[in-house]
Amino acid sequence: MHTGIAAGPAYANPQPAHQGPRGRTSNAHARPGPAFDRGSRDRLKVPSAAEVVDLPGVTLLFGLIDMHTHLDSDPEAGGYGFLEFTDAYWTVIAVPNARKTLKAGFTTARNVGSSDWSDVALKQAIEAGKIDGPRIVPAGYSFGATGGVFSHNTESGQQQLTPAEIKAVAEDVGPQGCSPCPRRFRHPRRGLASIDTIEHASLIDDEGIAAARKMGTWLSMDLYNTEYTQSEGAKNGVLEDNLCKDREIAEVQRQNFGKALKAGVKMVYGTDAGVYPRGDNARQFAVMIRYGAAPRQAIQTATINAADALGQKDKVGVIKPGAFGDLVGVTGDHLQNSGCWKNPPS
Repeated sequence: MHTGIAAGPAYANPQPAHQGPRGRTSNAHARPGPAFDRGSRDRLKVPSAAEVVDLPGVTLLFGLIDMHTHLDSDPEAGGYGFLEFTDAYWTVIAVPNARKTLKAGFTTARNVGSSDWSDVALKQAIEAGKIDGPRIVPAGYSFGATGGVFSHNTESGQQQLTPAEIKAVAEDVGPQGCSPCPRRFRHPRRGLASIDTIEHASLIDDEGIAAARKMGTWLSMDLYNTEYTQSEGAKNGVLEDNLCKDREIAEVQRQNFGKALKAGVKMVYGTDAGVYPRGDNARQFAVMIRYGAAPRQAIQTATINAADALGQKDKVGVIKPGAFGDLVGVTGDHLQNSGCWKNPPS
């Protein structure tokens, strides 16, 4: 079946569905499909039997991509609260989390680390049409290169792997078709040529920024989550040691984001959702804009930039023939009002 979507002067014509995110959500106004075309009503040849969805006042854009999620986690189980649950609980909780992520407008999500291959199981269930959720890029098990805000008995940025070890990991997984993404790599200048994305990059310095720009490495900097952690973390069981590190790091990371962006370093959109509730993934756009990103730049980090970093720039993050037809609609103009992301249209 063909579906035509009218939103202002544009008209979209997704073709029959193909493999992609499952579920028609409150703000994804078209089922995904290849051979996508777009243009004015006069230019496109719309089949007479096509379903037309008229969305006055709604802006359509590409399905969004979150490059750093934890779908199999629960922000309300902070500190040692996770010990109250069985290992299988985390795979089960990933199911509603995936649906919330899709309903928030994110049709592709990279899950950066999980236990018991739960993100792979989630990907398989979505692709089999058993549950609703975004297109999953799983990482399986993970380990950090440096100490982070929520790790215990380490300082933020404290080295946990040597540059030689990081380089060896990257060189080993690269030929397997995997994309290495070290977490909280404080000084990314060493061994950077083997790294595709750097997660958090909270303490990146001027030398690291210059190296990232030179090597074309993508930074994935989670700028919003501290607002949730500081307001709700203690109630959720997050230890004061971790809350203290979060307070110390938050503004430093945000300032470094602005510096790296101004220097021309490539950016992707990564939220660390799981530290805060799924469904609020898009709230980071406003923070990115507050710290120097133009609205268009912010949107591009979650569309064409993220697609490029994933090696899928012809399939996701774009609307063109041969790509998946992932569409997201927001009420109003997202380039003029970043707050429109907080309440997706029903």
